[in-house]
Amino acid sequence: MFGTVRERDDGRFELRFERRFAHPRDKVWQALTEASQLRAWFVDVLDYDRSELTFAPGATLSFVAGGQPAGEGKVLACEPPSLLEYTWDDEVLRWELTPDGDGCRLVFTNVLPDRDTAAAVDEGWQVGLERLNGALAV
Repeated sequence: MFGTVRERDDGRFELRFERRFAHPRDKVWQALTEASQLRAWFVDVLDYDRSELTFAPGATLSFVAGGQPAGEGKVLACEPPSLLEYTWDDEVLRWELTPDGDGCRLVFTNVLPDRDTAAAVDEGWQVGLERLNGALAV
């Protein structure tokens, strides 16, 4: 496993990653919230032109892949440039950014219904976070 997994009090599972980026929070925030930048590292199958990814408090999200709905979500918290939390169907994705010297530290947690799902997405998130680091370097 690349991330750490723990069972929560509610019986769900939390997959957690922590990374340091040599880039300021504002730059990483843009990569987490702007469709033009998400397409460089986030979920490959999403159609970023058809998905509704406006990250604002209470906003409804619509994920589209291959011209078909791929899920819905809701923004639970949005405090630029430090906190973004939203649902994607029955999952919760939480991105926390804190200053760290000349860069920032990212703590990403994905709350999932069971341990098997956490294990199944672990490697994909690892790859995505490596791609995010590469996208930030451009």
